[in-house]
Amino acid sequence: MVSTSEFKTGLTIAIDGQIYVILEFLHVKSARSGAIINTKLRNLRTGNIQEITFKSGDKVEKAQIDRISMQYLYASGDMHVFMNMENYEQIEITKEQIAYELNFLYEGLSVEINFYGDEIIGVNLPEKLVLEVKETVPGVKGDTKTNAMKDAWLHSGYLVKVPMFIESGEKIIVNTTDGSYVSRA
Repeated sequence: MVSTSEFKTGLTIAIDGQIYVILEFLHVKSARSGAIINTKLRNLRTGNIQEITFKSGDKVEKAQIDRISMQYLYASGDMHVFMNMENYEQIEITKEQIAYELNFLYEGLSVEINFYGDEIIGVNLPEKLVLEVKETVPGVKGDTKTNAMKDAWLHSGYLVKVPMFIESGEKIIVNTTDGSYVSRA
């Protein structure tokens, strides 16, 4: 059990059978009543964000999230196979569970899989990845006075905005948290 005085950003807690991570919290004192803690929580199963208020001194269950390093192997229909590099055990994750992450996954990529007991909660990608541009529209000469951007498709089919000088076949660095272009590789 965790007291509200021990809350910190990134802490995972369990409330009414749901698992949440604390995104923000604010300790508010009032002259008339006891202190309260306003929190902004993200449900790790659904991704929904909600605000919950706790009284000072309330206790909630701490959710133990295990992060295991695994390697992405291949896709088999709607299932995607990952392998634990320590014991070579393989697990399958559905396409729906990792819809956003599929934009950046490629064979051999090392990722962290989050587990709550035996339940798979999600996949943590590296913050930045080197990916190859499959196709891009040609840049228009004279369009470089401002920070002009154009569309580029990666091998996964993900569309990213890149500067005009990037051509098909080049490798670029992409930020996986927001899917934006960072630089040439």
